[in-house]
Amino acid sequence: MRPLVVALNPSVDVEWRVARVRWEEKNEVLAERRWAGGKGINVARWLRHLGARPQLLLPLGGATGREMAGWLRAEKIFTTIIPLREATRANIIVSSAEGGQLRFNPAGPKLAAREWRSVLAGNKTALPGASVQVLSGSLPRGVPVAAYAGLIGRARRAGVKTLLDCDGPALAAAVGAGPFLVKPNVDELARWRGRTLASVTAVRAAAHALSKATGGWVLVSLGARGGLLVHAREGRELRAPAPRVSPVNTVGAGDALLAAVARRMEQGEPPEEWLRWGVAVGTAATQLTAGQLPVGRLLERMLAAVSVR
Repeated sequence: MRPLVVALNPSVDVEWRVARVRWEEKNEVLAERRWAGGKGINVARWLRHLGARPQLLLPLGGATGREMAGWLRAEKIFTTIIPLREATRANIIVSSAEGGQLRFNPAGPKLAAREWRSVLAGNKTALPGASVQVLSGSLPRGVPVAAYAGLIGRARRAGVKTLLDCDGPALAAAVGAGPFLVKPNVDELARWRGRTLASVTAVRAAAHALSKATGGWVLVSLGARGGLLVHAREGRELRAPAPRVSPVNTVGAGDALLAAVARRMEQGEPPEEWLRWGVAVGTAATQLTAGQLPVGRLLERMLAAVSVR
């Protein structure tokens, strides 16, 4: 059995390093890095790093799609590719030596109806061998807003639990399909709730409301404050503060958290361990350059520093 990761709108991530951002002036790019990116890709890479054998289902097209496929082969991630007419997008990250980042994410390719049917066929084929399904990232153009809801329903009928990480209308449409776990950050949770969440009490209330709506778990990634895991119907609420660190980068930290949760869940561990590992791995990701995976004892140090209450 493998965790199945569905990444409908992947990207090649491109980082440009500059001394500083000068508006309305030429900006010299001092260095460039490129890697396989997008939320679902990040989840699959972290799952592989944590010892799982993920299967990645994704549509790819054009030169950037071929570039992405090459990286995934190099990392030995089992991948099912749906060919597209239009090119896979490239997301641009501008990192300034003065501090701070600018991020530019194109909309990405528009899927034709037959391409979307091929994605659905690939999902149907993969589900019987899936230990868990992870749906992560934005929906591409040409795909119905209820796409994730449909994929969740398919998985439920196949007896496979779905972990969902998306935002906006896609999240609103998917809630009623009953995902096993939803992982919003505070801003995404606020958009779903339709109001600002200015306090811990407000975040807790919104998380419980979302859990009631889905009937399942809600894991709120709180950034430097750690994570909150709730299940309203079971009366469960768990909190894990994050270790105190100075972030090097925050790109992909939430994806690392979700991968760790999926891995512990796949191994049959309890919710306390989902949360402990999620916060530890998400925090470890902030200590790395975007796109990199940890070596050495970084994960061990983070795990030792996280407690669940």
